[in-house]
Amino acid sequence: MKFVPALVDGDTVIADSFAIALANKYPQNPLLPRDLKKKALNIQIASIVSSGIQPLLNLVVVSYVEEKLGSKEKDAWSIDQTNRVFTALEKLLKGCARKYATGDEIGLGDVFLAPQLYYVINKLQMDMSNYPTLARLHAAYEEVPAFQAAVPENQPDAPSITMLISQKIKS
Repeated sequence: MKFVPALVDGDTVIADSFAIALANKYPQNPLLPRDLKKKALNIQIASIVSSGIQPLLNLVVVSYVEEKLGSKEKDAWSIDQTNRVFTALEKLLKGCARKYATGDEIGLGDVFLAPQLYYVINKLQMDMSNYPTLARLHAAYEEVPAFQAAVPENQPDAPSITMLISQKIKS
């Protein structure tokens, strides 16, 4: 599909965020807690993000929206789509989020939330005043070395989003 991410481990290639996250090569750091309620909550968060935000904010869709509506309208459209999902996530997490989405350990939900929060806050400059729980989680993620290392600006082989969009529009 030519989407990221893809995990290459020896002769095994796993594509798709959910499949990679659930492959569980490192059981000493499980992304899903044993507690059934927390496990279900993590899966629900990851599912909402992977079906409600990621498909709409991926490069192909955003490039198409920009081509049809223009740059300013593209960002407004992206924020509008995100607001729908963030309203649901804020309601879901209110009262159960602790240091991270479902407790004091990073879980599957956090792994899915962190990059989306990073993108809308840092790239789209989205106002998070209606989402205090999500804003707090973003601040917590910014303190985690693994999340810091994962941001696009820290990937030596990652082309800029501007370059990718201009290439997509030209092709």
